[in-house]
This record gives sequence, C-alpha cells and structure tokens, in this order.
Amino acid sequence: MLVYAEKFSQFLSDSSSGQIDTIVNARVNDRLNIQVGESELASWGNSLSRVALALSRSTIPDDAGVSIECQLPMTSKRIDFILSGYDENGKSRVVIVELKQWSEAEISPHDGLVRTWLGGRIRETSHPSYQAWSYAKYLEGFNEVVEKENIDLLPCAYLHNCTDTGTLSDQRYSTYTSEAPLFFKEDTVKLKEFLEKYVKKGDCGKLMYSIDHGKIRPSKSLADSLAAMLNKQKEFIMIDEQKVVYELGMSAIRKSSVSQSGKQVIVIRGGPGTGKSVVAINLLVEALGEEFNALYVTKNSAPRAVYESKLTGVLTRSAYSSLFKGSGGFTTSETDSFDAILVDEAHRLNEKSGLYSNLGENQIKELINAAKCTVFFLDEDQRIHIKDIGSEEEIKRYALLAGAEVLCLDLPSQFRCNGSDGYIAWLDNYLGIRETAISDLKDVDYDFRIASSLTELDSWIRNKNAENGKSRIVAGYCWDWVSKREYEAFDFDFPEENFQRKWNLSEDGGLWIMKPDSIDQIGCIHTCQGLECDYIGVIIGPDIRINLDGSVTTHPEKRSKNDYSIRGWKTRMRENPEQTKAHLDAIIKNTYRTLMTRGMKGCYVYFVP
Repeated sequence: MLVYAEKFSQFLSDSSSGQIDTIVNARVNDRLNIQVGESELASWGNSLSRVALALSRSTIPDDAGVSIECQLPMTSKRIDFILSGYDENGKSRVVIVELKQWSEAEISPHDGLVRTWLGGRIRETSHPSYQAWSYAKYLEGFNEVVEKENIDLLPCAYLHNCTDTGTLSDQRYSTYTSEAPLFFKEDTVKLKEFLEKYVKKGDCGKLMYSIDHGKIRPSKSLADSLAAMLNKQKEFIMIDEQKVVYELGMSAIRKSSVSQSGKQVIVIRGGPGTGKSVVAINLLVEALGEEFNALYVTKNSAPRAVYESKLTGVLTRSAYSSLFKGSGGFTTSETDSFDAILVDEAHRLNEKSGLYSNLGENQIKELINAAKCTVFFLDEDQRIHIKDIGSEEEIKRYALLAGAEVLCLDLPSQFRCNGSDGYIAWLDNYLGIRETAISDLKDVDYDFRIASSLTELDSWIRNKNAENGKSRIVAGYCWDWVSKREYEAFDFDFPEENFQRKWNLSEDGGLWIMKPDSIDQIGCIHTCQGLECDYIGVIIGPDIRINLDGSVTTHPEKRSKNDYSIRGWKTRMRENPEQTKAHLDAIIKNTYRTLMTRGMKGCYVYFVP
C-alpha cells in the first residue's frame, strides 16, 4: 500500500521545509491507521532529510516517483524509501533504499545477521543488505505487474550515520551486498550516482502506482509449498524477525549436537500468521540437509494430515512418518534420541498421552528429554482445550529441570490477515482477550464483514471459493455432531433460512480443509487450527455474546455435548469455580480468535441469535 507517494521535487520541498516527518506521520496514520512512537517519528526526520541532502544536487528528474513507508502486500512490513523512473534506455526501474540510523554494528556468526544496538540492548538483526534484498524478492514474488511489465527492482541500503570500518562490508556478507549495495556516511556521492544511473527519466510515480494496484499473485500456502521446500527450493523468503529466529534456531541445533554442550530449548512466541510454521519447516529442511536427526511435531493431527497428502509421491508413508509425528509418541523415548524436535502449535500440548490420556507423565517434559535441541512454537492465546498445557512458563520449568539452556524469541510481524496487525489487535480487544488501542476497524486493511443471515454468509464464501477453491466456513462447537452416526442427518438445521449443513465429514478427517467438496460442510476448530485459507466464514454460536455495551460473556453450557474440549467442566466448577470459570472463558474466546484468524485475505462472520 502506498503511503507517501509524490514526485521527487515535492519530496525535496517537503524535506527542506523541515516537516517531512510530520507529513509522513500524517499519511501513515491516515492510510495505515498506525500511531507511531517518538523514535520512529525522529528516524523519519533524520534519515529522510539525509537522503534529501544527498540528492539535492543530483540529476534525478523532478518528476521521478518517491514512495515512503510503502507497505509490502500481505504483511505489516514497510519499505523506507523508493525512487522510481526509467533509465537511459527507457527500462522501468524501482530502487528500494533501506535506511539505517546505526552508527556501528558487529559481525554475527549467523548468515545474513549482524549485531547492533536496538531497543535498549545489543541484538541480532538482519544485515541491511539482506533486509533490502529480501523486501525486493518478496515484492517481486507477490506482484504480477513486476514481472509482466518487466520492472527492475534494485535494492540498496544507506547507513547515513555509519562509517565503513569493514564490518558490514565484510566478505561473509558478500552474497547480500552484491545484490543490495551498501552506502555509508562517506558515500553520499556514490549513493547519488547509483540512483542517477538508474533513474534518468521521471515516471510521475506511475510505476509504484501500477505495482500498488497490480494483481497480487495467489498467496502461497505452506502445505502447497512443502514438497518443494523438502527438495531445498526457496519457497518463502524469510523477512526480518523470521530470518533472525531461523538462524538462531539452526545455531542452537548445531550447538546441541556438539559433545558436552548440553541441551538447548528455544521458545518462539508468535501470534496467528507470524510465520511460525514456515520457520519450523525451514528449520526441519535445513537440519535434515545437515544430516541431523530431526522431527516436526504437532499435537493437532490436521496439519500433519494435510502435509502428508501434499507429499504423496514425494515421500513414502514410512519416510513421512519418521519426520512428522504427533506429540504423544515420546513417552518411552530415551534421552537425546533425536538431534532436534520442532514442536509446532506447542500451546496444544497435553500432560498425558494416548487415546485415554493414560500414558506418560508430561508431553513437554518428554519432548525436551527426547531431543538435544527442542524448539517450541507458541501462541498461548490459541489454547482451545481444557487439557492444553503449552505455556512459556511450563516449558521453561521443564527445560531448567533438564539442565537445558533456554532462549526465548519473538515473531511479532503479521503475514496473514492481509498483513494487518490492526485486525489482530482489534480482534483481541473485541473478544475481550486483552485491551488494545484498536477499538474499531476503520482504515484496517482486512476484509471483515458481518452477515445478516447464514445464507448471506454462505453466498459470500461460495463466491470467494469460486475464485480458487480456498475459502471455507467454520463454526464454534455449539451443535451436536449427529451426522457422524446418522449420515443423512444435518447438524446445522435452520429451516427459517433454508440452511442445512453437516459438520466436516468424518471420512475426511484432518483433510477437510483441502477437500473440494468441503465447501458444503462446516469445519471446526480441530480441522482448521494450524492451517489457513484465503477467506474464512465463521458461524459464531451462543457460547459467546458480544453485548451492546461492548462487554463479552461466555457460556460453556451452550457448547455441544459432543465437545471434548471442555468435557468435565461442571465437575471442575464445583471443585474450583473461580479458576475454572477463567479457564473456560479463555478457551471459548481463544477458539473464536483462532477461527477468525484462519483467513489470509478476509473473515466473514454470522452471529447465531
């Protein structure tokens, strides 16, 4: 999304007025509905004025396009500065400039990372050239206009406070600096010449307008890309925090394999759509490539069922089963049986294992015991079962008991829900999970609608599904699964609306979301958690009420008697009413939060009266 888009001459004028930071801030607030902090506001004033100074006496045409804080599609990431136009041969050129205020940085042992002062301490972060390059590759991969109109994307980085000491330009970063040149404090002339070389004729901002309004390629799903990833094809370019988490994860796996180094446990926190599963699969692929004995583990069977179906013909069933496992299969594992276990959806881990929950002691403890390095991908607001125990506190407790070194990392950026952090923040506020600054969806770039009837919801989702078969309807577990035993029966029967549907078919199991005919059924939390589609329709049942005053009440008694996720709640209420009530409240709210964040592009809901 374009935020600040002006001609080059206007950018110079805005900068010379001393108001460029205020102008950009107003546009970000208006277009993205984002309130930035003082540090980001100051960075605009400092960095953009330095760019303007460097280019003030350039031959760049006045009508070249300038875009500032352009948001990458389907993410919350923004590109600092873009200059667009044509070279001497009339070829379309878009130069991406990553701006940094850093005054110094240290070499990191990890590929594409550096160490510098961020957020009050020294942190690992992406090398500026890697960051600029990854943004260009991401934009190129998502936007059809870039390829169809043969637009060249040229990334670079400008560190206007930093002198070249040989650190950031070290040979180990040459893979990225060759793709995205670095310009330091003393390189203003070189930066000017670089931009002048590629932008000799103005485009009046038309190139970025075309990209911004161009057709977005169908979003890659992890499931569809899995086979290629296992063949070591780069399906997903990891951006910013994803790259950091991935590199530190691989470092821990390598470290733990060294004799006497001790166990490693990593907790990776991230909300819906932050790329937890993408990082997990990338770690699995790299670990296997380096001949580590590695596994991918989930409690929920649906993602594993979908992945297995996508790998048919690529891996034998036995080979698949040796790589992708359920979380209950480690009750008798010997210590350090595996080099690495990557635990996706770790919030869903249980205490006991087995069909009757009578095996083992604790899945967290058993997974840590079984591997030299255990990586837990966690979102505590997706705990949706009364038996779910996955939490940072519990993981740390068992890690320390095992004598493991613990590292906690975050994936804060949104790559689902159209990249809208605002939608997630609004949803947390709306469902009463936590208070946030986003109280409405004004200017939030995500397709959210409330249907007036079930038939309207069904029509909306069917229309979206007709585009590529990747839209589905799900519901809270408030209706009995009658059709499981009586095949001709309907679980959802609303005669006044002429709406009859069944729950997801039992024969489809965890494959419901990818079955072409599943548009005719209603999915539940157990068949969609850990997966995604383009548009999700959500039937909100009577177990949650959003009241006129904005308060939220939950009603576990309205759940179906077939729902195992809160089974035994009445007994628990008698034994410990206060704690159980809070637990049930969280489960119901988390369930709808999870359902309402399955859609990459939109979520449509209907409230059952």
